[in-house]
Amino acid sequence: MTDTITDYSWLPPEIRAFIDRTLAAYPADAVDFSIAQQRAFYNKLCRDFDQLHPPGLTATDETIAGIPCRRYVPTKPLEGVTGIYFHGGGFVVGGLESHDAIVAELAEQAGLTMIAVDYRLVPEHPHPAAYDDCAAVVDAVPGPKVVVGDSAGGTLAASISATRGDIIGQVLIYPGLGGGPEMPSFTRHAKAPMLSAEECLYYEKIRYGGAEPPRGDITARPLDAEVFGDLPPTAIFTAEADPLASGGVEYAARLAEEGVPVSLTEEPGMVHGYLRARHMSPGAGDSFARIAQVLRGLAEGG
Repeated sequence: MTDTITDYSWLPPEIRAFIDRTLAAYPADAVDFSIAQQRAFYNKLCRDFDQLHPPGLTATDETIAGIPCRRYVPTKPLEGVTGIYFHGGGFVVGGLESHDAIVAELAEQAGLTMIAVDYRLVPEHPHPAAYDDCAAVVDAVPGPKVVVGDSAGGTLAASISATRGDIIGQVLIYPGLGGGPEMPSFTRHAKAPMLSAEECLYYEKIRYGGAEPPRGDITARPLDAEVFGDLPPTAIFTAEADPLASGGVEYAARLAEEGVPVSLTEEPGMVHGYLRARHMSPGAGDSFARIAQVLRGLAEGG
């Protein structure tokens, strides 16, 4: 039987400082507030962690397939391949501004043109609205593509990879892949800072308009797929102190069993959302560099 951890004082001091800084803007009980208040908290959080774009990178807002997007072109872009980024936020919060610095730095470090997608959010637009928006953008962008996403965005990236044929790679960062309470990490890290098991259930419920999650629908739950062998080369990054971590482990195992090239990096001492800690924590910064490196490798492999 898996025990639930309640004391996270063992986390690296830089990560504990990151958690404190995050909670100052986005309280631990944020999901108990209205949607408008949750978004206000999240917007403040994002402003507090904002960074300037790398010198020489250009960012341009545009509309693709009717969806607001932002295109990031680094100083030395790889030709012929595009990265498409889907942001996290539990499908409830986030947008082009929330992950602007993250995508800009990722584009520059990977040397890859990136497009961030401002998909529709719940509860105003329940599933499959977010998936439909992301799929429309992917279909409209010509040429080979690598999809990237963190948290809820990782869910979307995996769903897109399962349903689209011109994806040459996917990078999933602490993704939600459709596991659930049966996952070991869901119990072990049920009380984790940054994301608890209770919050996971909240986001899942609100995503489907209060209905039960649709079992077998790979546009919602990538782990429900019957076949994994058609998926593109994949890189998965999980955080140690995250209730979603076991889903990434299981997904990697399923891909490996069916012969899909896959790498799984389980980041020790990290928490859900650690990308924002990349300038505070050496561990988070190193992970960000690894993500950029593997993204570049997947793009070159296509």
